Amino acid sequence: MPKSRRDRVVALTQTKKKDREWKGGLIENVREALEVYTSVYAFRCQNLRNNTFKDLKADLCETSRFFMGSNKVLQVALGKGPEDEQKEHLSQVSTHITGHCGLVFTNLTKDDLTVAMKKYQVSDFARTGSVAPETVVVEKGNVHGKHGGLMEHTLEPTLRKNGMPTKLNRGVIELLADHLVCKEGDCISPQGAILLRLFGHELATFKMDLLCGWHEGGDFEAYAAATEDETLDVGDVERDRFAFDHVPSSMMLPKELMGGVPIEAVIAQPKRRTSTRKKAGTTL
Repeated sequence: MPKSRRDRVVALTQTKKKDREWKGGLIENVREALEVYTSVYAFRCQNLRNNTFKDLKADLCETSRFFMGSNKVLQVALGKGPEDEQKEHLSQVSTHITGHCGLVFTNLTKDDLTVAMKKYQVSDFARTGSVAPETVVVEKGNVHGKHGGLMEHTLEPTLRKNGMPTKLNRGVIELLADHLVCKEGDCISPQGAILLRLFGHELATFKMDLLCGWHEGGDFEAYAAATEDETLDVGDVERDRFAFDHVPSSMMLPKELMGGVPIEAVIAQPKRRTSTRKKAGTTL
């Protein structure tokens, strides 16, 4: 059989896809941890920072084990219902594994685990797309940096590139008008994230809240954090990625295509020309 000459998509990434084998390994590890530790807690992450999370896991490695991955795989590992749960009432934990969540298997009490998590609650610079918890405005006049002194004149092109109306006045950066960096409740733009870092505003806080707990013997309890409203990081919810990216409407797709309508239904098919002879009904 001849070899096909059709164009094929070749992925150049070196990252391996999480296949069935990886999912099976995660399920097996979760079920093994059930036999080792006495308690299981579901927790929720906000503004996850990898390095801080690694430090937390290293600190509790002797008494606890953390799992974060596909929520559906974690639910299958514990059991989605009473008929397939691994231990009594364990399926109730699965109902709280939604959003940016994970599991921690531990021999610690709830109070000790909460104290350890609060120890690693740190502030950091907000990233593009996260929701601004407060309004930040840079006032007109000489621009001051995050240390309180005048900002270095070499940063003036960076400020101007990110939307600030600035100029150099005898080596001092001068802002020509008040500039709104971000507004409370709105998504932070890429330019806003850069400016917040330059001015030293740490608006994001990495923290972990316990949603529920299960203990050996079948005791289950849900905590107050499970019912609280949550402000999620970008990527945790479906959100318009271009809404805060300052992309002009002329560069966006038509609304019909954004709504998932097939392109054939939007693009009109070209009309086929009919010769004068056919219209008249004559033949050669």
